[in-house]
Amino acid sequence: MANAARPRPYTLLSCGMSLDGFLDDASDERLLLSNDADFDRVDEVRAGADAILVGAATVRNDDPRLLVRHPARVARRRTAGRPEQPHKVTVTNRAKLDPEARFFTVGAAPKLVYCASDTVAMATEQLSTTATVVDAGRPVELRWVSEDLHARGIRRLMVEGGGEVHTQFLSEGLADELQLVIAPLFVGHPDATRFVGAGRFPFSGARRARLVSTTQIGDVVLLRYALSPRFSEQAW
Repeated sequence: MANAARPRPYTLLSCGMSLDGFLDDASDERLLLSNDADFDRVDEVRAGADAILVGAATVRNDDPRLLVRHPARVARRRTAGRPEQPHKVTVTNRAKLDPEARFFTVGAAPKLVYCASDTVAMATEQLSTTATVVDAGRPVELRWVSEDLHARGIRRLMVEGGGEVHTQFLSEGLADELQLVIAPLFVGHPDATRFVGAGRFPFSGARRARLVSTTQIGDVVLLRYALSPRFSEQAW
């Protein structure tokens, strides 16, 4: 991949976690960490995005649709001359993805799969009828992915997890904003997925992220953080 820095989209990380920092429990059922009002807020954020990115593990484990759901928001995008739905994007080093997953089968938005160089042939064979497969290096280089998305016209990128993806975007300094929802419950299972894993993060004891706002939404709280100089209240 090229070393010269190129423009990248304004990148917003969106996440809900338990009081002890988990995205989910270790059961087969998805743990709902938020409430209807907050899900509607997330839908509004999605409506402002050009693309929504999740890791391959999220595609496999959660089978998300990644759609703007409210008809008025879809209509607003259409009126503004934008596609009705944001692009769907996933990144994978193993290319073990089911072409029947809702990520691929639900909605008419373009789907992009950024995969490791040595899995491009396998991913293309499996997914070429439902998605565009892109060679993103070995291992997948998220900075290059971000720059490539900008080159494809993506100016506002929403990242919805999971933990490994959040860790990489944060530790590589690729996130401009974090919207973190805290749910009033504990998970406490050692095999559950955490919001982030081990990494060298730009924010530590010597440098703190800037808290922009705190909003109570029913029984959860939304914390909004500025993570880069590009942060703007109106950026989204």
